[in-house]
Amino acid sequence: MTNRYIIILILVVSFIIVNSSNSKAQDPQFTQFYANPLYLNPAFAGTGRCPRVSLNYRNQWPGIPKTDGGTYNTSSASFDQHIDALSGGIGLLIVNDKAGQGTLTSTNISGIYSYQLPVTRNFSLKAGVQATYMQKKLDWTNITFGDMIDARRGFIYNTQEAVPSNNLSNVNNIDFSAGILGYSKHFFFGLAANHLTEPNESLLGGGNKSPLPRKITGHAGAVLDIGGDHSQTSISPNILYQKQGDFEQINLGLYINKGPVIAGLWYRLKDSFILLLGLQNEVFKIGYSYDITSSKLPNFGTYNTHGSHELSLGIQFYCKPKKRKFRTVACPSF
Repeated sequence: MTNRYIIILILVVSFIIVNSSNSKAQDPQFTQFYANPLYLNPAFAGTGRCPRVSLNYRNQWPGIPKTDGGTYNTSSASFDQHIDALSGGIGLLIVNDKAGQGTLTSTNISGIYSYQLPVTRNFSLKAGVQATYMQKKLDWTNITFGDMIDARRGFIYNTQEAVPSNNLSNVNNIDFSAGILGYSKHFFFGLAANHLTEPNESLLGGGNKSPLPRKITGHAGAVLDIGGDHSQTSISPNILYQKQGDFEQINLGLYINKGPVIAGLWYRLKDSFILLLGLQNEVFKIGYSYDITSSKLPNFGTYNTHGSHELSLGIQFYCKPKKRKFRTVACPSF
């Protein structure tokens, strides 16, 4: 099978994304999605050519009291690099998400392969596939029920709900995702489809169904030099669109890069404004972003959520130049 037929096959898999779902579940999200490239789109695996490590941490809505669910904490770690013998890149991605003071915990471990195809002298395509082992746990000790309440003394009774003997419920799944990425020296675009098989996430057993909806992500942007070819200043307008079940999101943003300093301003439609500041050199990059929530959260309208804080750290290792020319993606770092 020729290289062109291989990439066509992967593209077909990427576009089998037309079914919808009524489930309310959705994936955790990262504001600095370009600082977490494998989570954004599996086709990014190997786009830095040399070995790359990305670490991300997000603390969402820390102002919500523990009694009303508490904060959401999400962390991820990834490694990827290009391998000439495979004509593409490989990647490993680990994501951990804790909601409600650890009441609900999700851990995903993914292996990724992306294939690179130089279409013309100035434009390349990458297509990626991803296999994921998923585990979700529910800690029943942090859950309260109506039958536990005494009108005068509060929560004093044992619930009559069917609680597991070890107070833990868990579900394990195998999941699959795919994505494509097109890029040249100054522009790029991508499309990713996560949870192609919509795995059942129900923690109740007994034949209950709770499919995880397929997530569709589209992203595009450009990097434009300011002040001539030798200037260290550039701007990068970007757009990101995501849809998962009933959830839909559009992000519009602009990065400004001046030497080692990067600043960004984003607007997540009907939700929040995002401020970002980053520093980078040839090896390290570190970024901080703050989401200023502009919408009222259901049942939490009287609280100051204190927005969302996110940190990212990237390490780009050095490797010997190859004889074969390799075109990296000139997309933002954060």
